[in-house]
Amino acid sequence: MSASPFVKPSFFTARVVNPVVGFLAGRIGLGLKGSQVLSVQGRKSGEWHRIPVNPLTVDGRRYLVAPRGETEWVRNIRVSRAGRLTVGGKTADVRVVEVPDHEKPPILRAYLREWAWEVKRFFGGLGAEASEAELAPVAARYPVFRILPEP
Repeated sequence: MSASPFVKPSFFTARVVNPVVGFLAGRIGLGLKGSQVLSVQGRKSGEWHRIPVNPLTVDGRRYLVAPRGETEWVRNIRVSRAGRLTVGGKTADVRVVEVPDHEKPPILRAYLREWAWEVKRFFGGLGAEASEAELAPVAARYPVFRILPEP
Protein backbone atom coordinates (compact mmCIF):
# COMPACT_ATOMS: atom_id res chain seq x y z
CA MET A 1 0.00 0.00 0.00
CA SER A 2 1.31 3.42 -0.82
CA ALA A 3 1.75 6.11 1.80
CA SER A 4 -1.11 8.54 2.12
CA PRO A 5 -1.20 11.99 3.63
CA PHE A 6 -2.31 12.40 7.22
CA VAL A 7 -4.98 14.93 8.15
CA LYS A 8 -4.15 15.88 11.71
CA PRO A 9 -7.16 16.35 14.00
CA SER A 10 -7.73 19.79 15.43
CA PHE A 11 -6.92 20.46 19.07
CA PHE A 12 -10.66 20.38 19.85
CA THR A 13 -11.14 17.03 18.10
CA ALA A 14 -8.07 15.45 19.69
CA ARG A 15 -8.61 16.78 23.22
CA VAL A 16 -12.40 17.01 23.50
CA VAL A 17 -14.36 15.16 20.80
CA ASN A 18 -12.31 11.93 20.65
CA PRO A 19 -12.14 11.49 24.44
CA VAL A 20 -15.89 12.13 24.79
CA VAL A 21 -16.80 9.79 21.91
CA GLY A 22 -14.33 7.22 23.24
CA PHE A 23 -15.88 7.36 26.71
CA LEU A 24 -19.45 7.17 25.42
CA ALA A 25 -18.75 4.31 22.99
CA GLY A 26 -16.12 2.40 24.93
CA ARG A 27 -17.42 2.61 28.48
CA ILE A 28 -21.14 3.28 28.19
CA GLY A 29 -21.93 1.76 24.80
CA LEU A 30 -23.46 4.91 23.34
CA GLY A 31 -21.47 5.04 20.11
CA LEU A 32 -22.67 7.32 17.35
CA LYS A 33 -24.06 4.98 14.68
CA GLY A 34 -21.93 2.11 15.93
CA SER A 35 -18.66 3.84 16.71
CA GLN A 36 -16.26 1.83 18.86
CA VAL A 37 -12.87 2.31 20.46
CA LEU A 38 -9.90 0.75 18.71
CA SER A 39 -6.88 -0.07 20.87
CA VAL A 40 -3.63 -0.74 19.05
CA GLN A 41 -0.25 -1.50 20.55
CA GLY A 42 2.46 0.99 19.65
CA ARG A 43 4.98 -0.41 17.20
CA LYS A 44 7.90 1.20 19.04
CA SER A 45 6.71 1.87 22.59
CA GLY A 46 4.58 -1.25 23.04
CA GLU A 47 2.02 0.93 24.85
CA TRP A 48 -1.66 0.63 23.99
CA HIS A 49 -3.26 3.62 22.23
CA ARG A 50 -7.02 4.17 21.97
CA ILE A 51 -8.93 5.98 19.22
CA PRO A 52 -12.62 6.10 18.30
CA VAL A 53 -13.33 4.40 14.96
CA ASN A 54 -16.36 3.69 12.81
CA PRO A 55 -16.33 -0.03 11.92
CA LEU A 56 -18.27 -0.82 8.77
CA THR A 57 -19.94 -3.99 7.51
CA VAL A 58 -20.14 -4.55 3.75
CA ASP A 59 -21.45 -7.80 2.31
CA GLY A 60 -21.06 -9.54 5.66
CA ARG A 61 -17.42 -8.47 6.11
CA ARG A 62 -16.26 -5.95 8.68
CA TYR A 63 -13.79 -3.16 7.93
CA LEU A 64 -11.86 -0.33 9.52
CA VAL A 65 -11.36 2.73 7.31
CA ALA A 66 -8.88 5.53 8.03
CA PRO A 67 -10.47 8.66 6.54
CA ARG A 68 -7.60 10.81 7.84
CA GLY A 69 -5.05 8.74 5.92
CA GLU A 70 -1.74 7.56 7.33
CA THR A 71 -2.57 7.86 11.04
CA GLU A 72 -0.56 6.42 13.92
CA TRP A 73 -3.18 3.71 14.46
CA VAL A 74 -2.76 2.72 10.80
CA ARG A 75 1.02 2.52 11.14
CA ASN A 76 0.70 0.50 14.34
CA ILE A 77 -1.91 -1.96 13.08
CA ARG A 78 0.11 -2.57 9.91
CA VAL A 79 2.90 -3.90 12.12
CA SER A 80 0.83 -5.82 14.65
CA ARG A 81 -2.06 -6.84 12.35
CA ALA A 82 -4.13 -6.94 15.53
CA GLY A 83 -6.01 -4.71 17.92
CA ARG A 84 -8.96 -4.56 20.26
CA LEU A 85 -12.42 -3.13 19.64
CA THR A 86 -14.35 -1.96 22.68
CA VAL A 87 -17.98 -0.98 22.98
CA GLY A 88 -19.97 -0.70 26.19
CA GLY A 89 -17.09 -2.02 28.28
CA LYS A 90 -16.87 -5.23 26.24
CA THR A 91 -13.62 -5.78 24.37
CA ALA A 92 -12.93 -8.14 21.49
CA ASP A 93 -9.50 -8.96 20.13
CA VAL A 94 -9.37 -8.59 16.35
CA ARG A 95 -6.96 -9.50 13.61
CA VAL A 96 -6.85 -7.50 10.39
CA VAL A 97 -5.51 -7.63 6.86
CA GLU A 98 -5.04 -4.55 4.70
CA VAL A 99 -7.28 -4.27 1.66
CA PRO A 100 -5.56 -3.65 -1.70
CA ASP A 101 -6.37 -0.36 -3.41
CA HIS A 102 -8.30 -1.95 -6.28
CA GLU A 103 -10.80 -3.46 -3.79
CA LYS A 104 -11.43 -0.23 -1.88
CA PRO A 105 -13.95 1.78 -4.00
CA PRO A 106 -17.12 -0.11 -2.96
CA ILE A 107 -15.96 -0.11 0.68
CA LEU A 108 -15.22 3.62 0.58
CA ARG A 109 -18.61 4.28 -1.03
CA ALA A 110 -20.37 2.33 1.74
CA TYR A 111 -18.29 4.16 4.36
CA LEU A 112 -19.31 7.49 2.87
CA ARG A 113 -22.94 6.37 2.79
CA GLU A 114 -22.79 5.80 6.56
CA TRP A 115 -20.36 8.47 7.68
CA ALA A 116 -20.24 11.29 5.07
CA TRP A 117 -21.70 13.75 7.58
CA GLU A 118 -18.53 13.23 9.65
CA VAL A 119 -15.80 12.42 7.11
CA LYS A 120 -16.73 13.90 3.71
CA ARG A 121 -14.28 16.78 4.20
CA PHE A 122 -11.42 14.24 4.16
CA PHE A 123 -12.56 12.90 0.78
CA GLY A 124 -12.23 16.12 -1.20
CA GLY A 125 -15.98 16.50 -1.46
CA LEU A 126 -16.62 12.98 -2.75
CA GLY A 127 -19.74 11.38 -1.34
CA ALA A 128 -21.60 8.08 -1.47
CA GLU A 129 -22.78 8.93 -4.97
CA ALA A 130 -19.18 8.92 -6.27
CA SER A 131 -18.54 6.55 -9.15
CA GLU A 132 -15.93 3.81 -9.31
CA ALA A 133 -13.99 6.06 -11.72
CA GLU A 134 -13.94 8.85 -9.10
CA LEU A 135 -13.05 6.65 -6.12
CA ALA A 136 -10.41 4.44 -7.76
CA PRO A 137 -7.77 7.18 -8.22
CA VAL A 138 -8.03 8.33 -4.57
CA ALA A 139 -8.34 4.90 -2.93
CA ALA A 140 -4.63 4.74 -2.05
CA ARG A 141 -5.09 7.76 0.26
CA TYR A 142 -7.42 5.87 2.59
CA PRO A 143 -6.09 2.77 4.36
CA VAL A 144 -8.74 0.08 4.77
CA PHE A 145 -8.43 -3.06 6.88
CA ARG A 146 -10.67 -6.12 6.77
CA ILE A 147 -11.41 -7.46 10.23
CA LEU A 148 -10.83 -11.18 10.00
CA PRO A 149 -13.42 -13.59 11.36
CA GLU A 150 -12.60 -15.13 14.70
CA PRO A 151 -10.99 -18.56 14.29
